[in-house]
Amino acid sequence: MNPPEIQRDAKILLVDDDQHLLESMGTWLQEQGFDISLAHNFETASNRLSSQAFDVALVDLRLGAEDGFDILSHCKQHYPNTAVLLMTGYATIDTGIESIRAGAFDLLTKPLIDEELLMAINRVLSQQQVIQENHQLKVQLDRRFGMDNIVGNNLSMKKAFDVIDSVADTKASVLLTGESGTGKSLIARAIHQRSNRRDAPFVEITCGALPENLLESELFGHVAGAFTGATGNKQGKFKLADGGTIFLDEIATASPSLQVKLLRVLQTFEFEQVGGSETHKVNTRVVLATNEDLEIAVAEGRFREDLFYRINVINLELPALRQRRNDILTLAEHFLTQFNSEVGRQIYGFEMAAAQAIEQYAWPGNVRELQNVIERAVLLGKSSKISVEDLPSNITSNLSPAEAIVSPRGKQTLKEAMEGPERQIILQVLRENNWNRNETADQLGVNRTTLYKKMKRLGLDNPNMVTL
Repeated sequence: MNPPEIQRDAKILLVDDDQHLLESMGTWLQEQGFDISLAHNFETASNRLSSQAFDVALVDLRLGAEDGFDILSHCKQHYPNTAVLLMTGYATIDTGIESIRAGAFDLLTKPLIDEELLMAINRVLSQQQVIQENHQLKVQLDRRFGMDNIVGNNLSMKKAFDVIDSVADTKASVLLTGESGTGKSLIARAIHQRSNRRDAPFVEITCGALPENLLESELFGHVAGAFTGATGNKQGKFKLADGGTIFLDEIATASPSLQVKLLRVLQTFEFEQVGGSETHKVNTRVVLATNEDLEIAVAEGRFREDLFYRINVINLELPALRQRRNDILTLAEHFLTQFNSEVGRQIYGFEMAAAQAIEQYAWPGNVRELQNVIERAVLLGKSSKISVEDLPSNITSNLSPAEAIVSPRGKQTLKEAMEGPERQIILQVLRENNWNRNETADQLGVNRTTLYKKMKRLGLDNPNMVTL
């Protein structure tokens, strides 16, 4: 058996009252690349632990008149980041159970086999690495989706911040409304990150991006044989979000039959998988979003009235970006800082003409459109500030010739030039099919997901806001 790969320079405290064994094992572990400290009793081990941080403590159970469990307890109480591996030459099943219950990572039996010892140490170090990576990921999530990432001095946004703080730790469903691109997904994540569920999963699903049969399976899961292609059991999003938060975007697109099942879940938090008979119960916080007026949808019979009242307990309406003009440049600066960090650029602000263009533009795509424009400008920008040359032509078209002197680099790219005709074609077919996405996708010869993404990108996902 080849010795397993080890993590170099890991710090290990070796504790054993047998001086010969202590020194020989310490020397061998040093030869394997570890940073070793030795202790022969509790007092010495305690002094070593207080003087430096250790990744692992390798401790013999019998230390003369003392007990390795004392060192284990001391580490658990004062040095929780130090994993403890206990060793004994008198192992029994009861000893092993007691060791694990007391918090030891493992109990090793003497005489120790070299490869088994290395494998045990590596298991400890690998687990610690995963824990550290998870911690760093959560820090990044807090930075990216926490309240600090939601920028705004507008009165409506300040009210939104107050609502988020008020409802974060409750289990009540939250309905987020507003035009596409106003940041509903970001608000949903912020609610999750501010809640006591932050360490549990946040699961997001866009209801309008999937056909009805697949959406039900995605939400509730299915059992093998439930439909053609269901070769095995599958957990649904509600189950995956158990203990955490599920975010249902575009809830207005849910079919009538799915609305009935959602109503039951929101009332009892119970459901059956597609094709299954077993009832599953979950503890899942539900946040929903729509860019449609659900009251109109209820009046037209497209949305169940009882479901509307169930999800409309806490309604947070997000304003369009054009309704919060004083936030536009603040948001632009925020995105500039964010993308500078992500791509390693050093762009320090906006030239006056660029700032004027950004402030004057109507932003039909709201915050999402602004974010995309700033990302593009950071990636394509050639100077230390964003200029009008770094902005798309539709953003700068309202500037007077004196305000915007555009070089050839500021002309439309091929992609930008083609977006206009593509938008016009899709819009025409959508209107011919009364905004039915399935029929539109079939007529255009694309799948529904591709059409959905194009509609999002071209600002066509909200019929009430579409203009020529």
